[in-house]
Amino acid sequence: MIGESEPINHIKEIIEKVANTEAKVLITGPNGSGKELVAHWLHEKSSRSQSPLIEVNCAAIPSELIESELFGHVKGSFTGAVKDRPGKFESANGGTIFLDEIGDMSLSAQAKVLRALQEHKVARVGSEKDIDVNVRVVAATNKNLQKEIAEGNFREDLYHRLAVILIKVPALNDRREDIPLLVDFFATKISEEQGSVKKQFSQEAIQLLKTYNWTGNIRELRNVVERLIILGEKEISANDVKMFAIK
Repeated sequence: MIGESEPINHIKEIIEKVANTEAKVLITGPNGSGKELVAHWLHEKSSRSQSPLIEVNCAAIPSELIESELFGHVKGSFTGAVKDRPGKFESANGGTIFLDEIGDMSLSAQAKVLRALQEHKVARVGSEKDIDVNVRVVAATNKNLQKEIAEGNFREDLYHRLAVILIKVPALNDRREDIPLLVDFFATKISEEQGSVKKQFSQEAIQLLKTYNWTGNIRELRNVVERLIILGEKEISANDVKMFAIK
């Protein structure tokens, strides 16, 4: 994680304390703020780092398929199930499963995740056979789960199972002092990807970027840096920022 702001240093301190435990972690924060980086760092610093980190984007999987994705299925359990297939929990055995955007998971799947956390067992769709799993669960969401609980969209018992450790990732607008470090990091990475000489950003350009309203957070900043590198001059100026970055 790139940054030396107080919120980021606080997250780093929590990760150092928590990573090598088995505690479940719930990461909250807006889209594009870097929640997945926190999950990766937790795994890399844990005793499970040599085992898989399996990521599941719960928002990207249709509700009718999420249970099969997570827990697997047996041949013939539904149309299209032409062979037995393990789920993500089985694939993550011995390692970590990262349930991204868990606030979008169906209530039915939530119930099965709760059982997996309580009993360390899963059952494939269409099977009554339990399979033992040893996984650490890290979850993330951009939603207010307390509000989702009140509206009947999220199980309170699952929330309390997941939220042993809470990590709140700030929006980029709340850590503007990290923008110079992030710009330099992205400029280096993009130049390596493109096989080009790294472009420098003038202090005026950096100061202007620090005033921008980063609604898309880190993801948006990365895109803007790449755009400026492609379209800007040899040294990125404040004028380049005004022309190509600022809305």
